[in-house]
Amino acid sequence: MANSKRTLFLKRRLRVRNKLRRVNSGRLRLSVHRSNKNISVQLIDDVRGVTLASASTLEKDLGFVGKNNIEAATKVGAAIAERAKKAGVEEAYFDRGGFLFHGKVKALADAAREGGLKI
Repeated sequence: MANSKRTLFLKRRLRVRNKLRRVNSGRLRLSVHRSNKNISVQLIDDVRGVTLASASTLEKDLGFVGKNNIEAATKVGAAIAERAKKAGVEEAYFDRGGFLFHGKVKALADAAREGGLKI
């Protein structure tokens, strides 16, 4: 029986998140979501259950509304690094969810690292 693309994505997401939670307990989580039209990222404190900072291509001030390309992902990564610094956060672990670490997701992570966020 062939697995659907969605089933494989969900299995991969559970595998990634469970491993990250075991290894990085007590640290903040930088969670990425990518859709066909947008990309967004959140800095989450799982212990308290709050989002400390977020950035998305849906924000008009970034200038990439409705675009999901590597340039937009780079801009979102830089924005989340800047907002994390304002929130007093210097390190977090990168939760890619079920998305593969290449292309837009990798560009976002690299831009966040260049912005001073240790992930």
